[in-house]
Amino acid sequence: MPHADSAFLPDSIQTKSEFWDHVHLQLSALLDGQRYWVSNLSNAASLIYSSLLGFPKYFGESDKAVNWAGFYIRGDLFPISRISSQSPLPADQLLLGPFCGKPACQFIPVASGKERGVCAAAYVKRETIVVPDVEEYPGHIACDGETKSEIVCPLILEHGGRVTILGVLDLDCLALNGFGEEDRVGLEKVAKLVVDSSDW
Repeated sequence: MPHADSAFLPDSIQTKSEFWDHVHLQLSALLDGQRYWVSNLSNAASLIYSSLLGFPKYFGESDKAVNWAGFYIRGDLFPISRISSQSPLPADQLLLGPFCGKPACQFIPVASGKERGVCAAAYVKRETIVVPDVEEYPGHIACDGETKSEIVCPLILEHGGRVTILGVLDLDCLALNGFGEEDRVGLEKVAKLVVDSSDW
C-alpha cells in the first residue's frame, strides 16, 4: 500500500472511537521499522491531520475542520548541528516540531513560573487537556486566531522505572467543543504509540 493511502478513511467508520482506532492501526503500520523520532512525528502529524480532514461527520467540513495538528518537543531533545558549533538547546522550553497546518509559535516556555498556554499546562501537569473554547482558557496562546477549541496530550516515556516528559501533541479545531472524551482516549493511545515507537 502506498504510504499516502494510510490516511484514507473507510465509509464504515462512523464514531470517533472507531476513527481513533483506525488512526492507531494505520500509524502503527507507518512507524513499523523506523525509530527516528523526527520521521515518526512527521508521519504522525500528517496522518492525524489528513485523517481528521477526511472525517466530515466531525472534523472535515470547513466550519468544524481541524486546522492544526502537530508536536512541541523539549528543546534538549532536538539534534545538535554537526556542521556548525551549536550549544545544546534548553530543556525548559518546548520547540515546534513536525506539524500540519498554518505556521505556529516556535517555542513555548515551560519553566516553573513562566509556563503559559494549553501546551505548557499539559506538559507541566502531565495530563491531557481538552479546551472547549480557547477564549475562555486563561493564558491561551493564539497561534491562529480562527482556532476555537483545542486538545493537548503530553508525550510521556516510561523506561527503566522512570517517567520522562518529552513534549506534547496538539490539535486545534475551528469549531467550539471540537474535542471530547472519545478524542482524549484515542489521542492518548496515539501519543503512546508514537513515544514507544521512537528513540529519544
